[in-house]
Amino acid sequence: MPLLLSASDPQAVALAAQRLRAGGLVGMPTETVYGLAADALSASAVAGIFAAKGRPSDHPLIVHIAAPAAPTELAWAEAVSPLVRELPAAALALMQAFWPGPLTLILPRRDGVAAEAAGGQDSVGLRCPAHPAAQALLQAARTEGVLGLAAPSANRFGRVSPTTAAHVMSEFADLGEDPLLVLDGGACAVGIESTIVDLSRGVPVLLRPGQITPEQLEAVCGQPVRARDAQAPRASGTLESHYAPSARVRLMDAMALTEALPSAQPGAVAVYARTTLPSPAGVLWRAMPTEPDALAHELFAVLRELDASGVREMWVEAPPAGSAWDGVRDRLTRAAA
Repeated sequence: MPLLLSASDPQAVALAAQRLRAGGLVGMPTETVYGLAADALSASAVAGIFAAKGRPSDHPLIVHIAAPAAPTELAWAEAVSPLVRELPAAALALMQAFWPGPLTLILPRRDGVAAEAAGGQDSVGLRCPAHPAAQALLQAARTEGVLGLAAPSANRFGRVSPTTAAHVMSEFADLGEDPLLVLDGGACAVGIESTIVDLSRGVPVLLRPGQITPEQLEAVCGQPVRARDAQAPRASGTLESHYAPSARVRLMDAMALTEALPSAQPGAVAVYARTTLPSPAGVLWRAMPTEPDALAHELFAVLRELDASGVREMWVEAPPAGSAWDGVRDRLTRAAA
């Protein structure tokens, strides 16, 4: 079984940093989801992430870095310089505006560094997480000589992301003789993965929506944020099918839900909806928040809870239009794929 430790205990954080220096894995809380962390510059440690998750080795990981003591543009540039060979002005502006926070930037990778974490690409995804426990671990790891942590979501590949330490414990109960060390930092505040912006090709391109909207990005960049194209680098969480529970997820609008509910088989269907609808006997019901941030915060936990109930299908009301909903819409669309 994994070893669960409090992220607020300095000794636990120090132990986790030592585990990372030795090439081991650590379950790490962030404000988005829990990550499965390892030394990003160690090929063998990164290979351990891919093996534990069952993740293809060409599917890149995001590298997490510690925040500088004084977060100026110069300090951010120095913080990423060991990993990045070129830093566009737009990237510095976005770092200054949104780091630490739920934003990943894809940047040109320095030759000979973190190639395995980057999935062999000449670009690398970087993020500075806002969770205090993540920062404490990153700082402690740096004192141990670990300059960055590759940390994809701490779940088996393609499954629902974890937003509590208990979720991580359930995912990796059988890692063998070297149990996973998990730092418990409470429930994740954001609840869905970071917004990903590609800046490796000179213009900002949105690869994955999240809490930070295109409008917010454009206000900082001073230029339009383009949609993903065929030449975009591979990035975390962008496969067609992802974030999927065992039960089949069906996305429907309120009218389609109303029409489908009379045919729902008792014990086999769970409904997650904003609209108040008649609930047939035996259908598990969860009310969906009416604000996008509140939905993002609980989304993965609810999917896990409904899945654990043993239903065969989850009927989910599709989010409304608007960029504020794009992050949860993206996760639900991929879960339903």
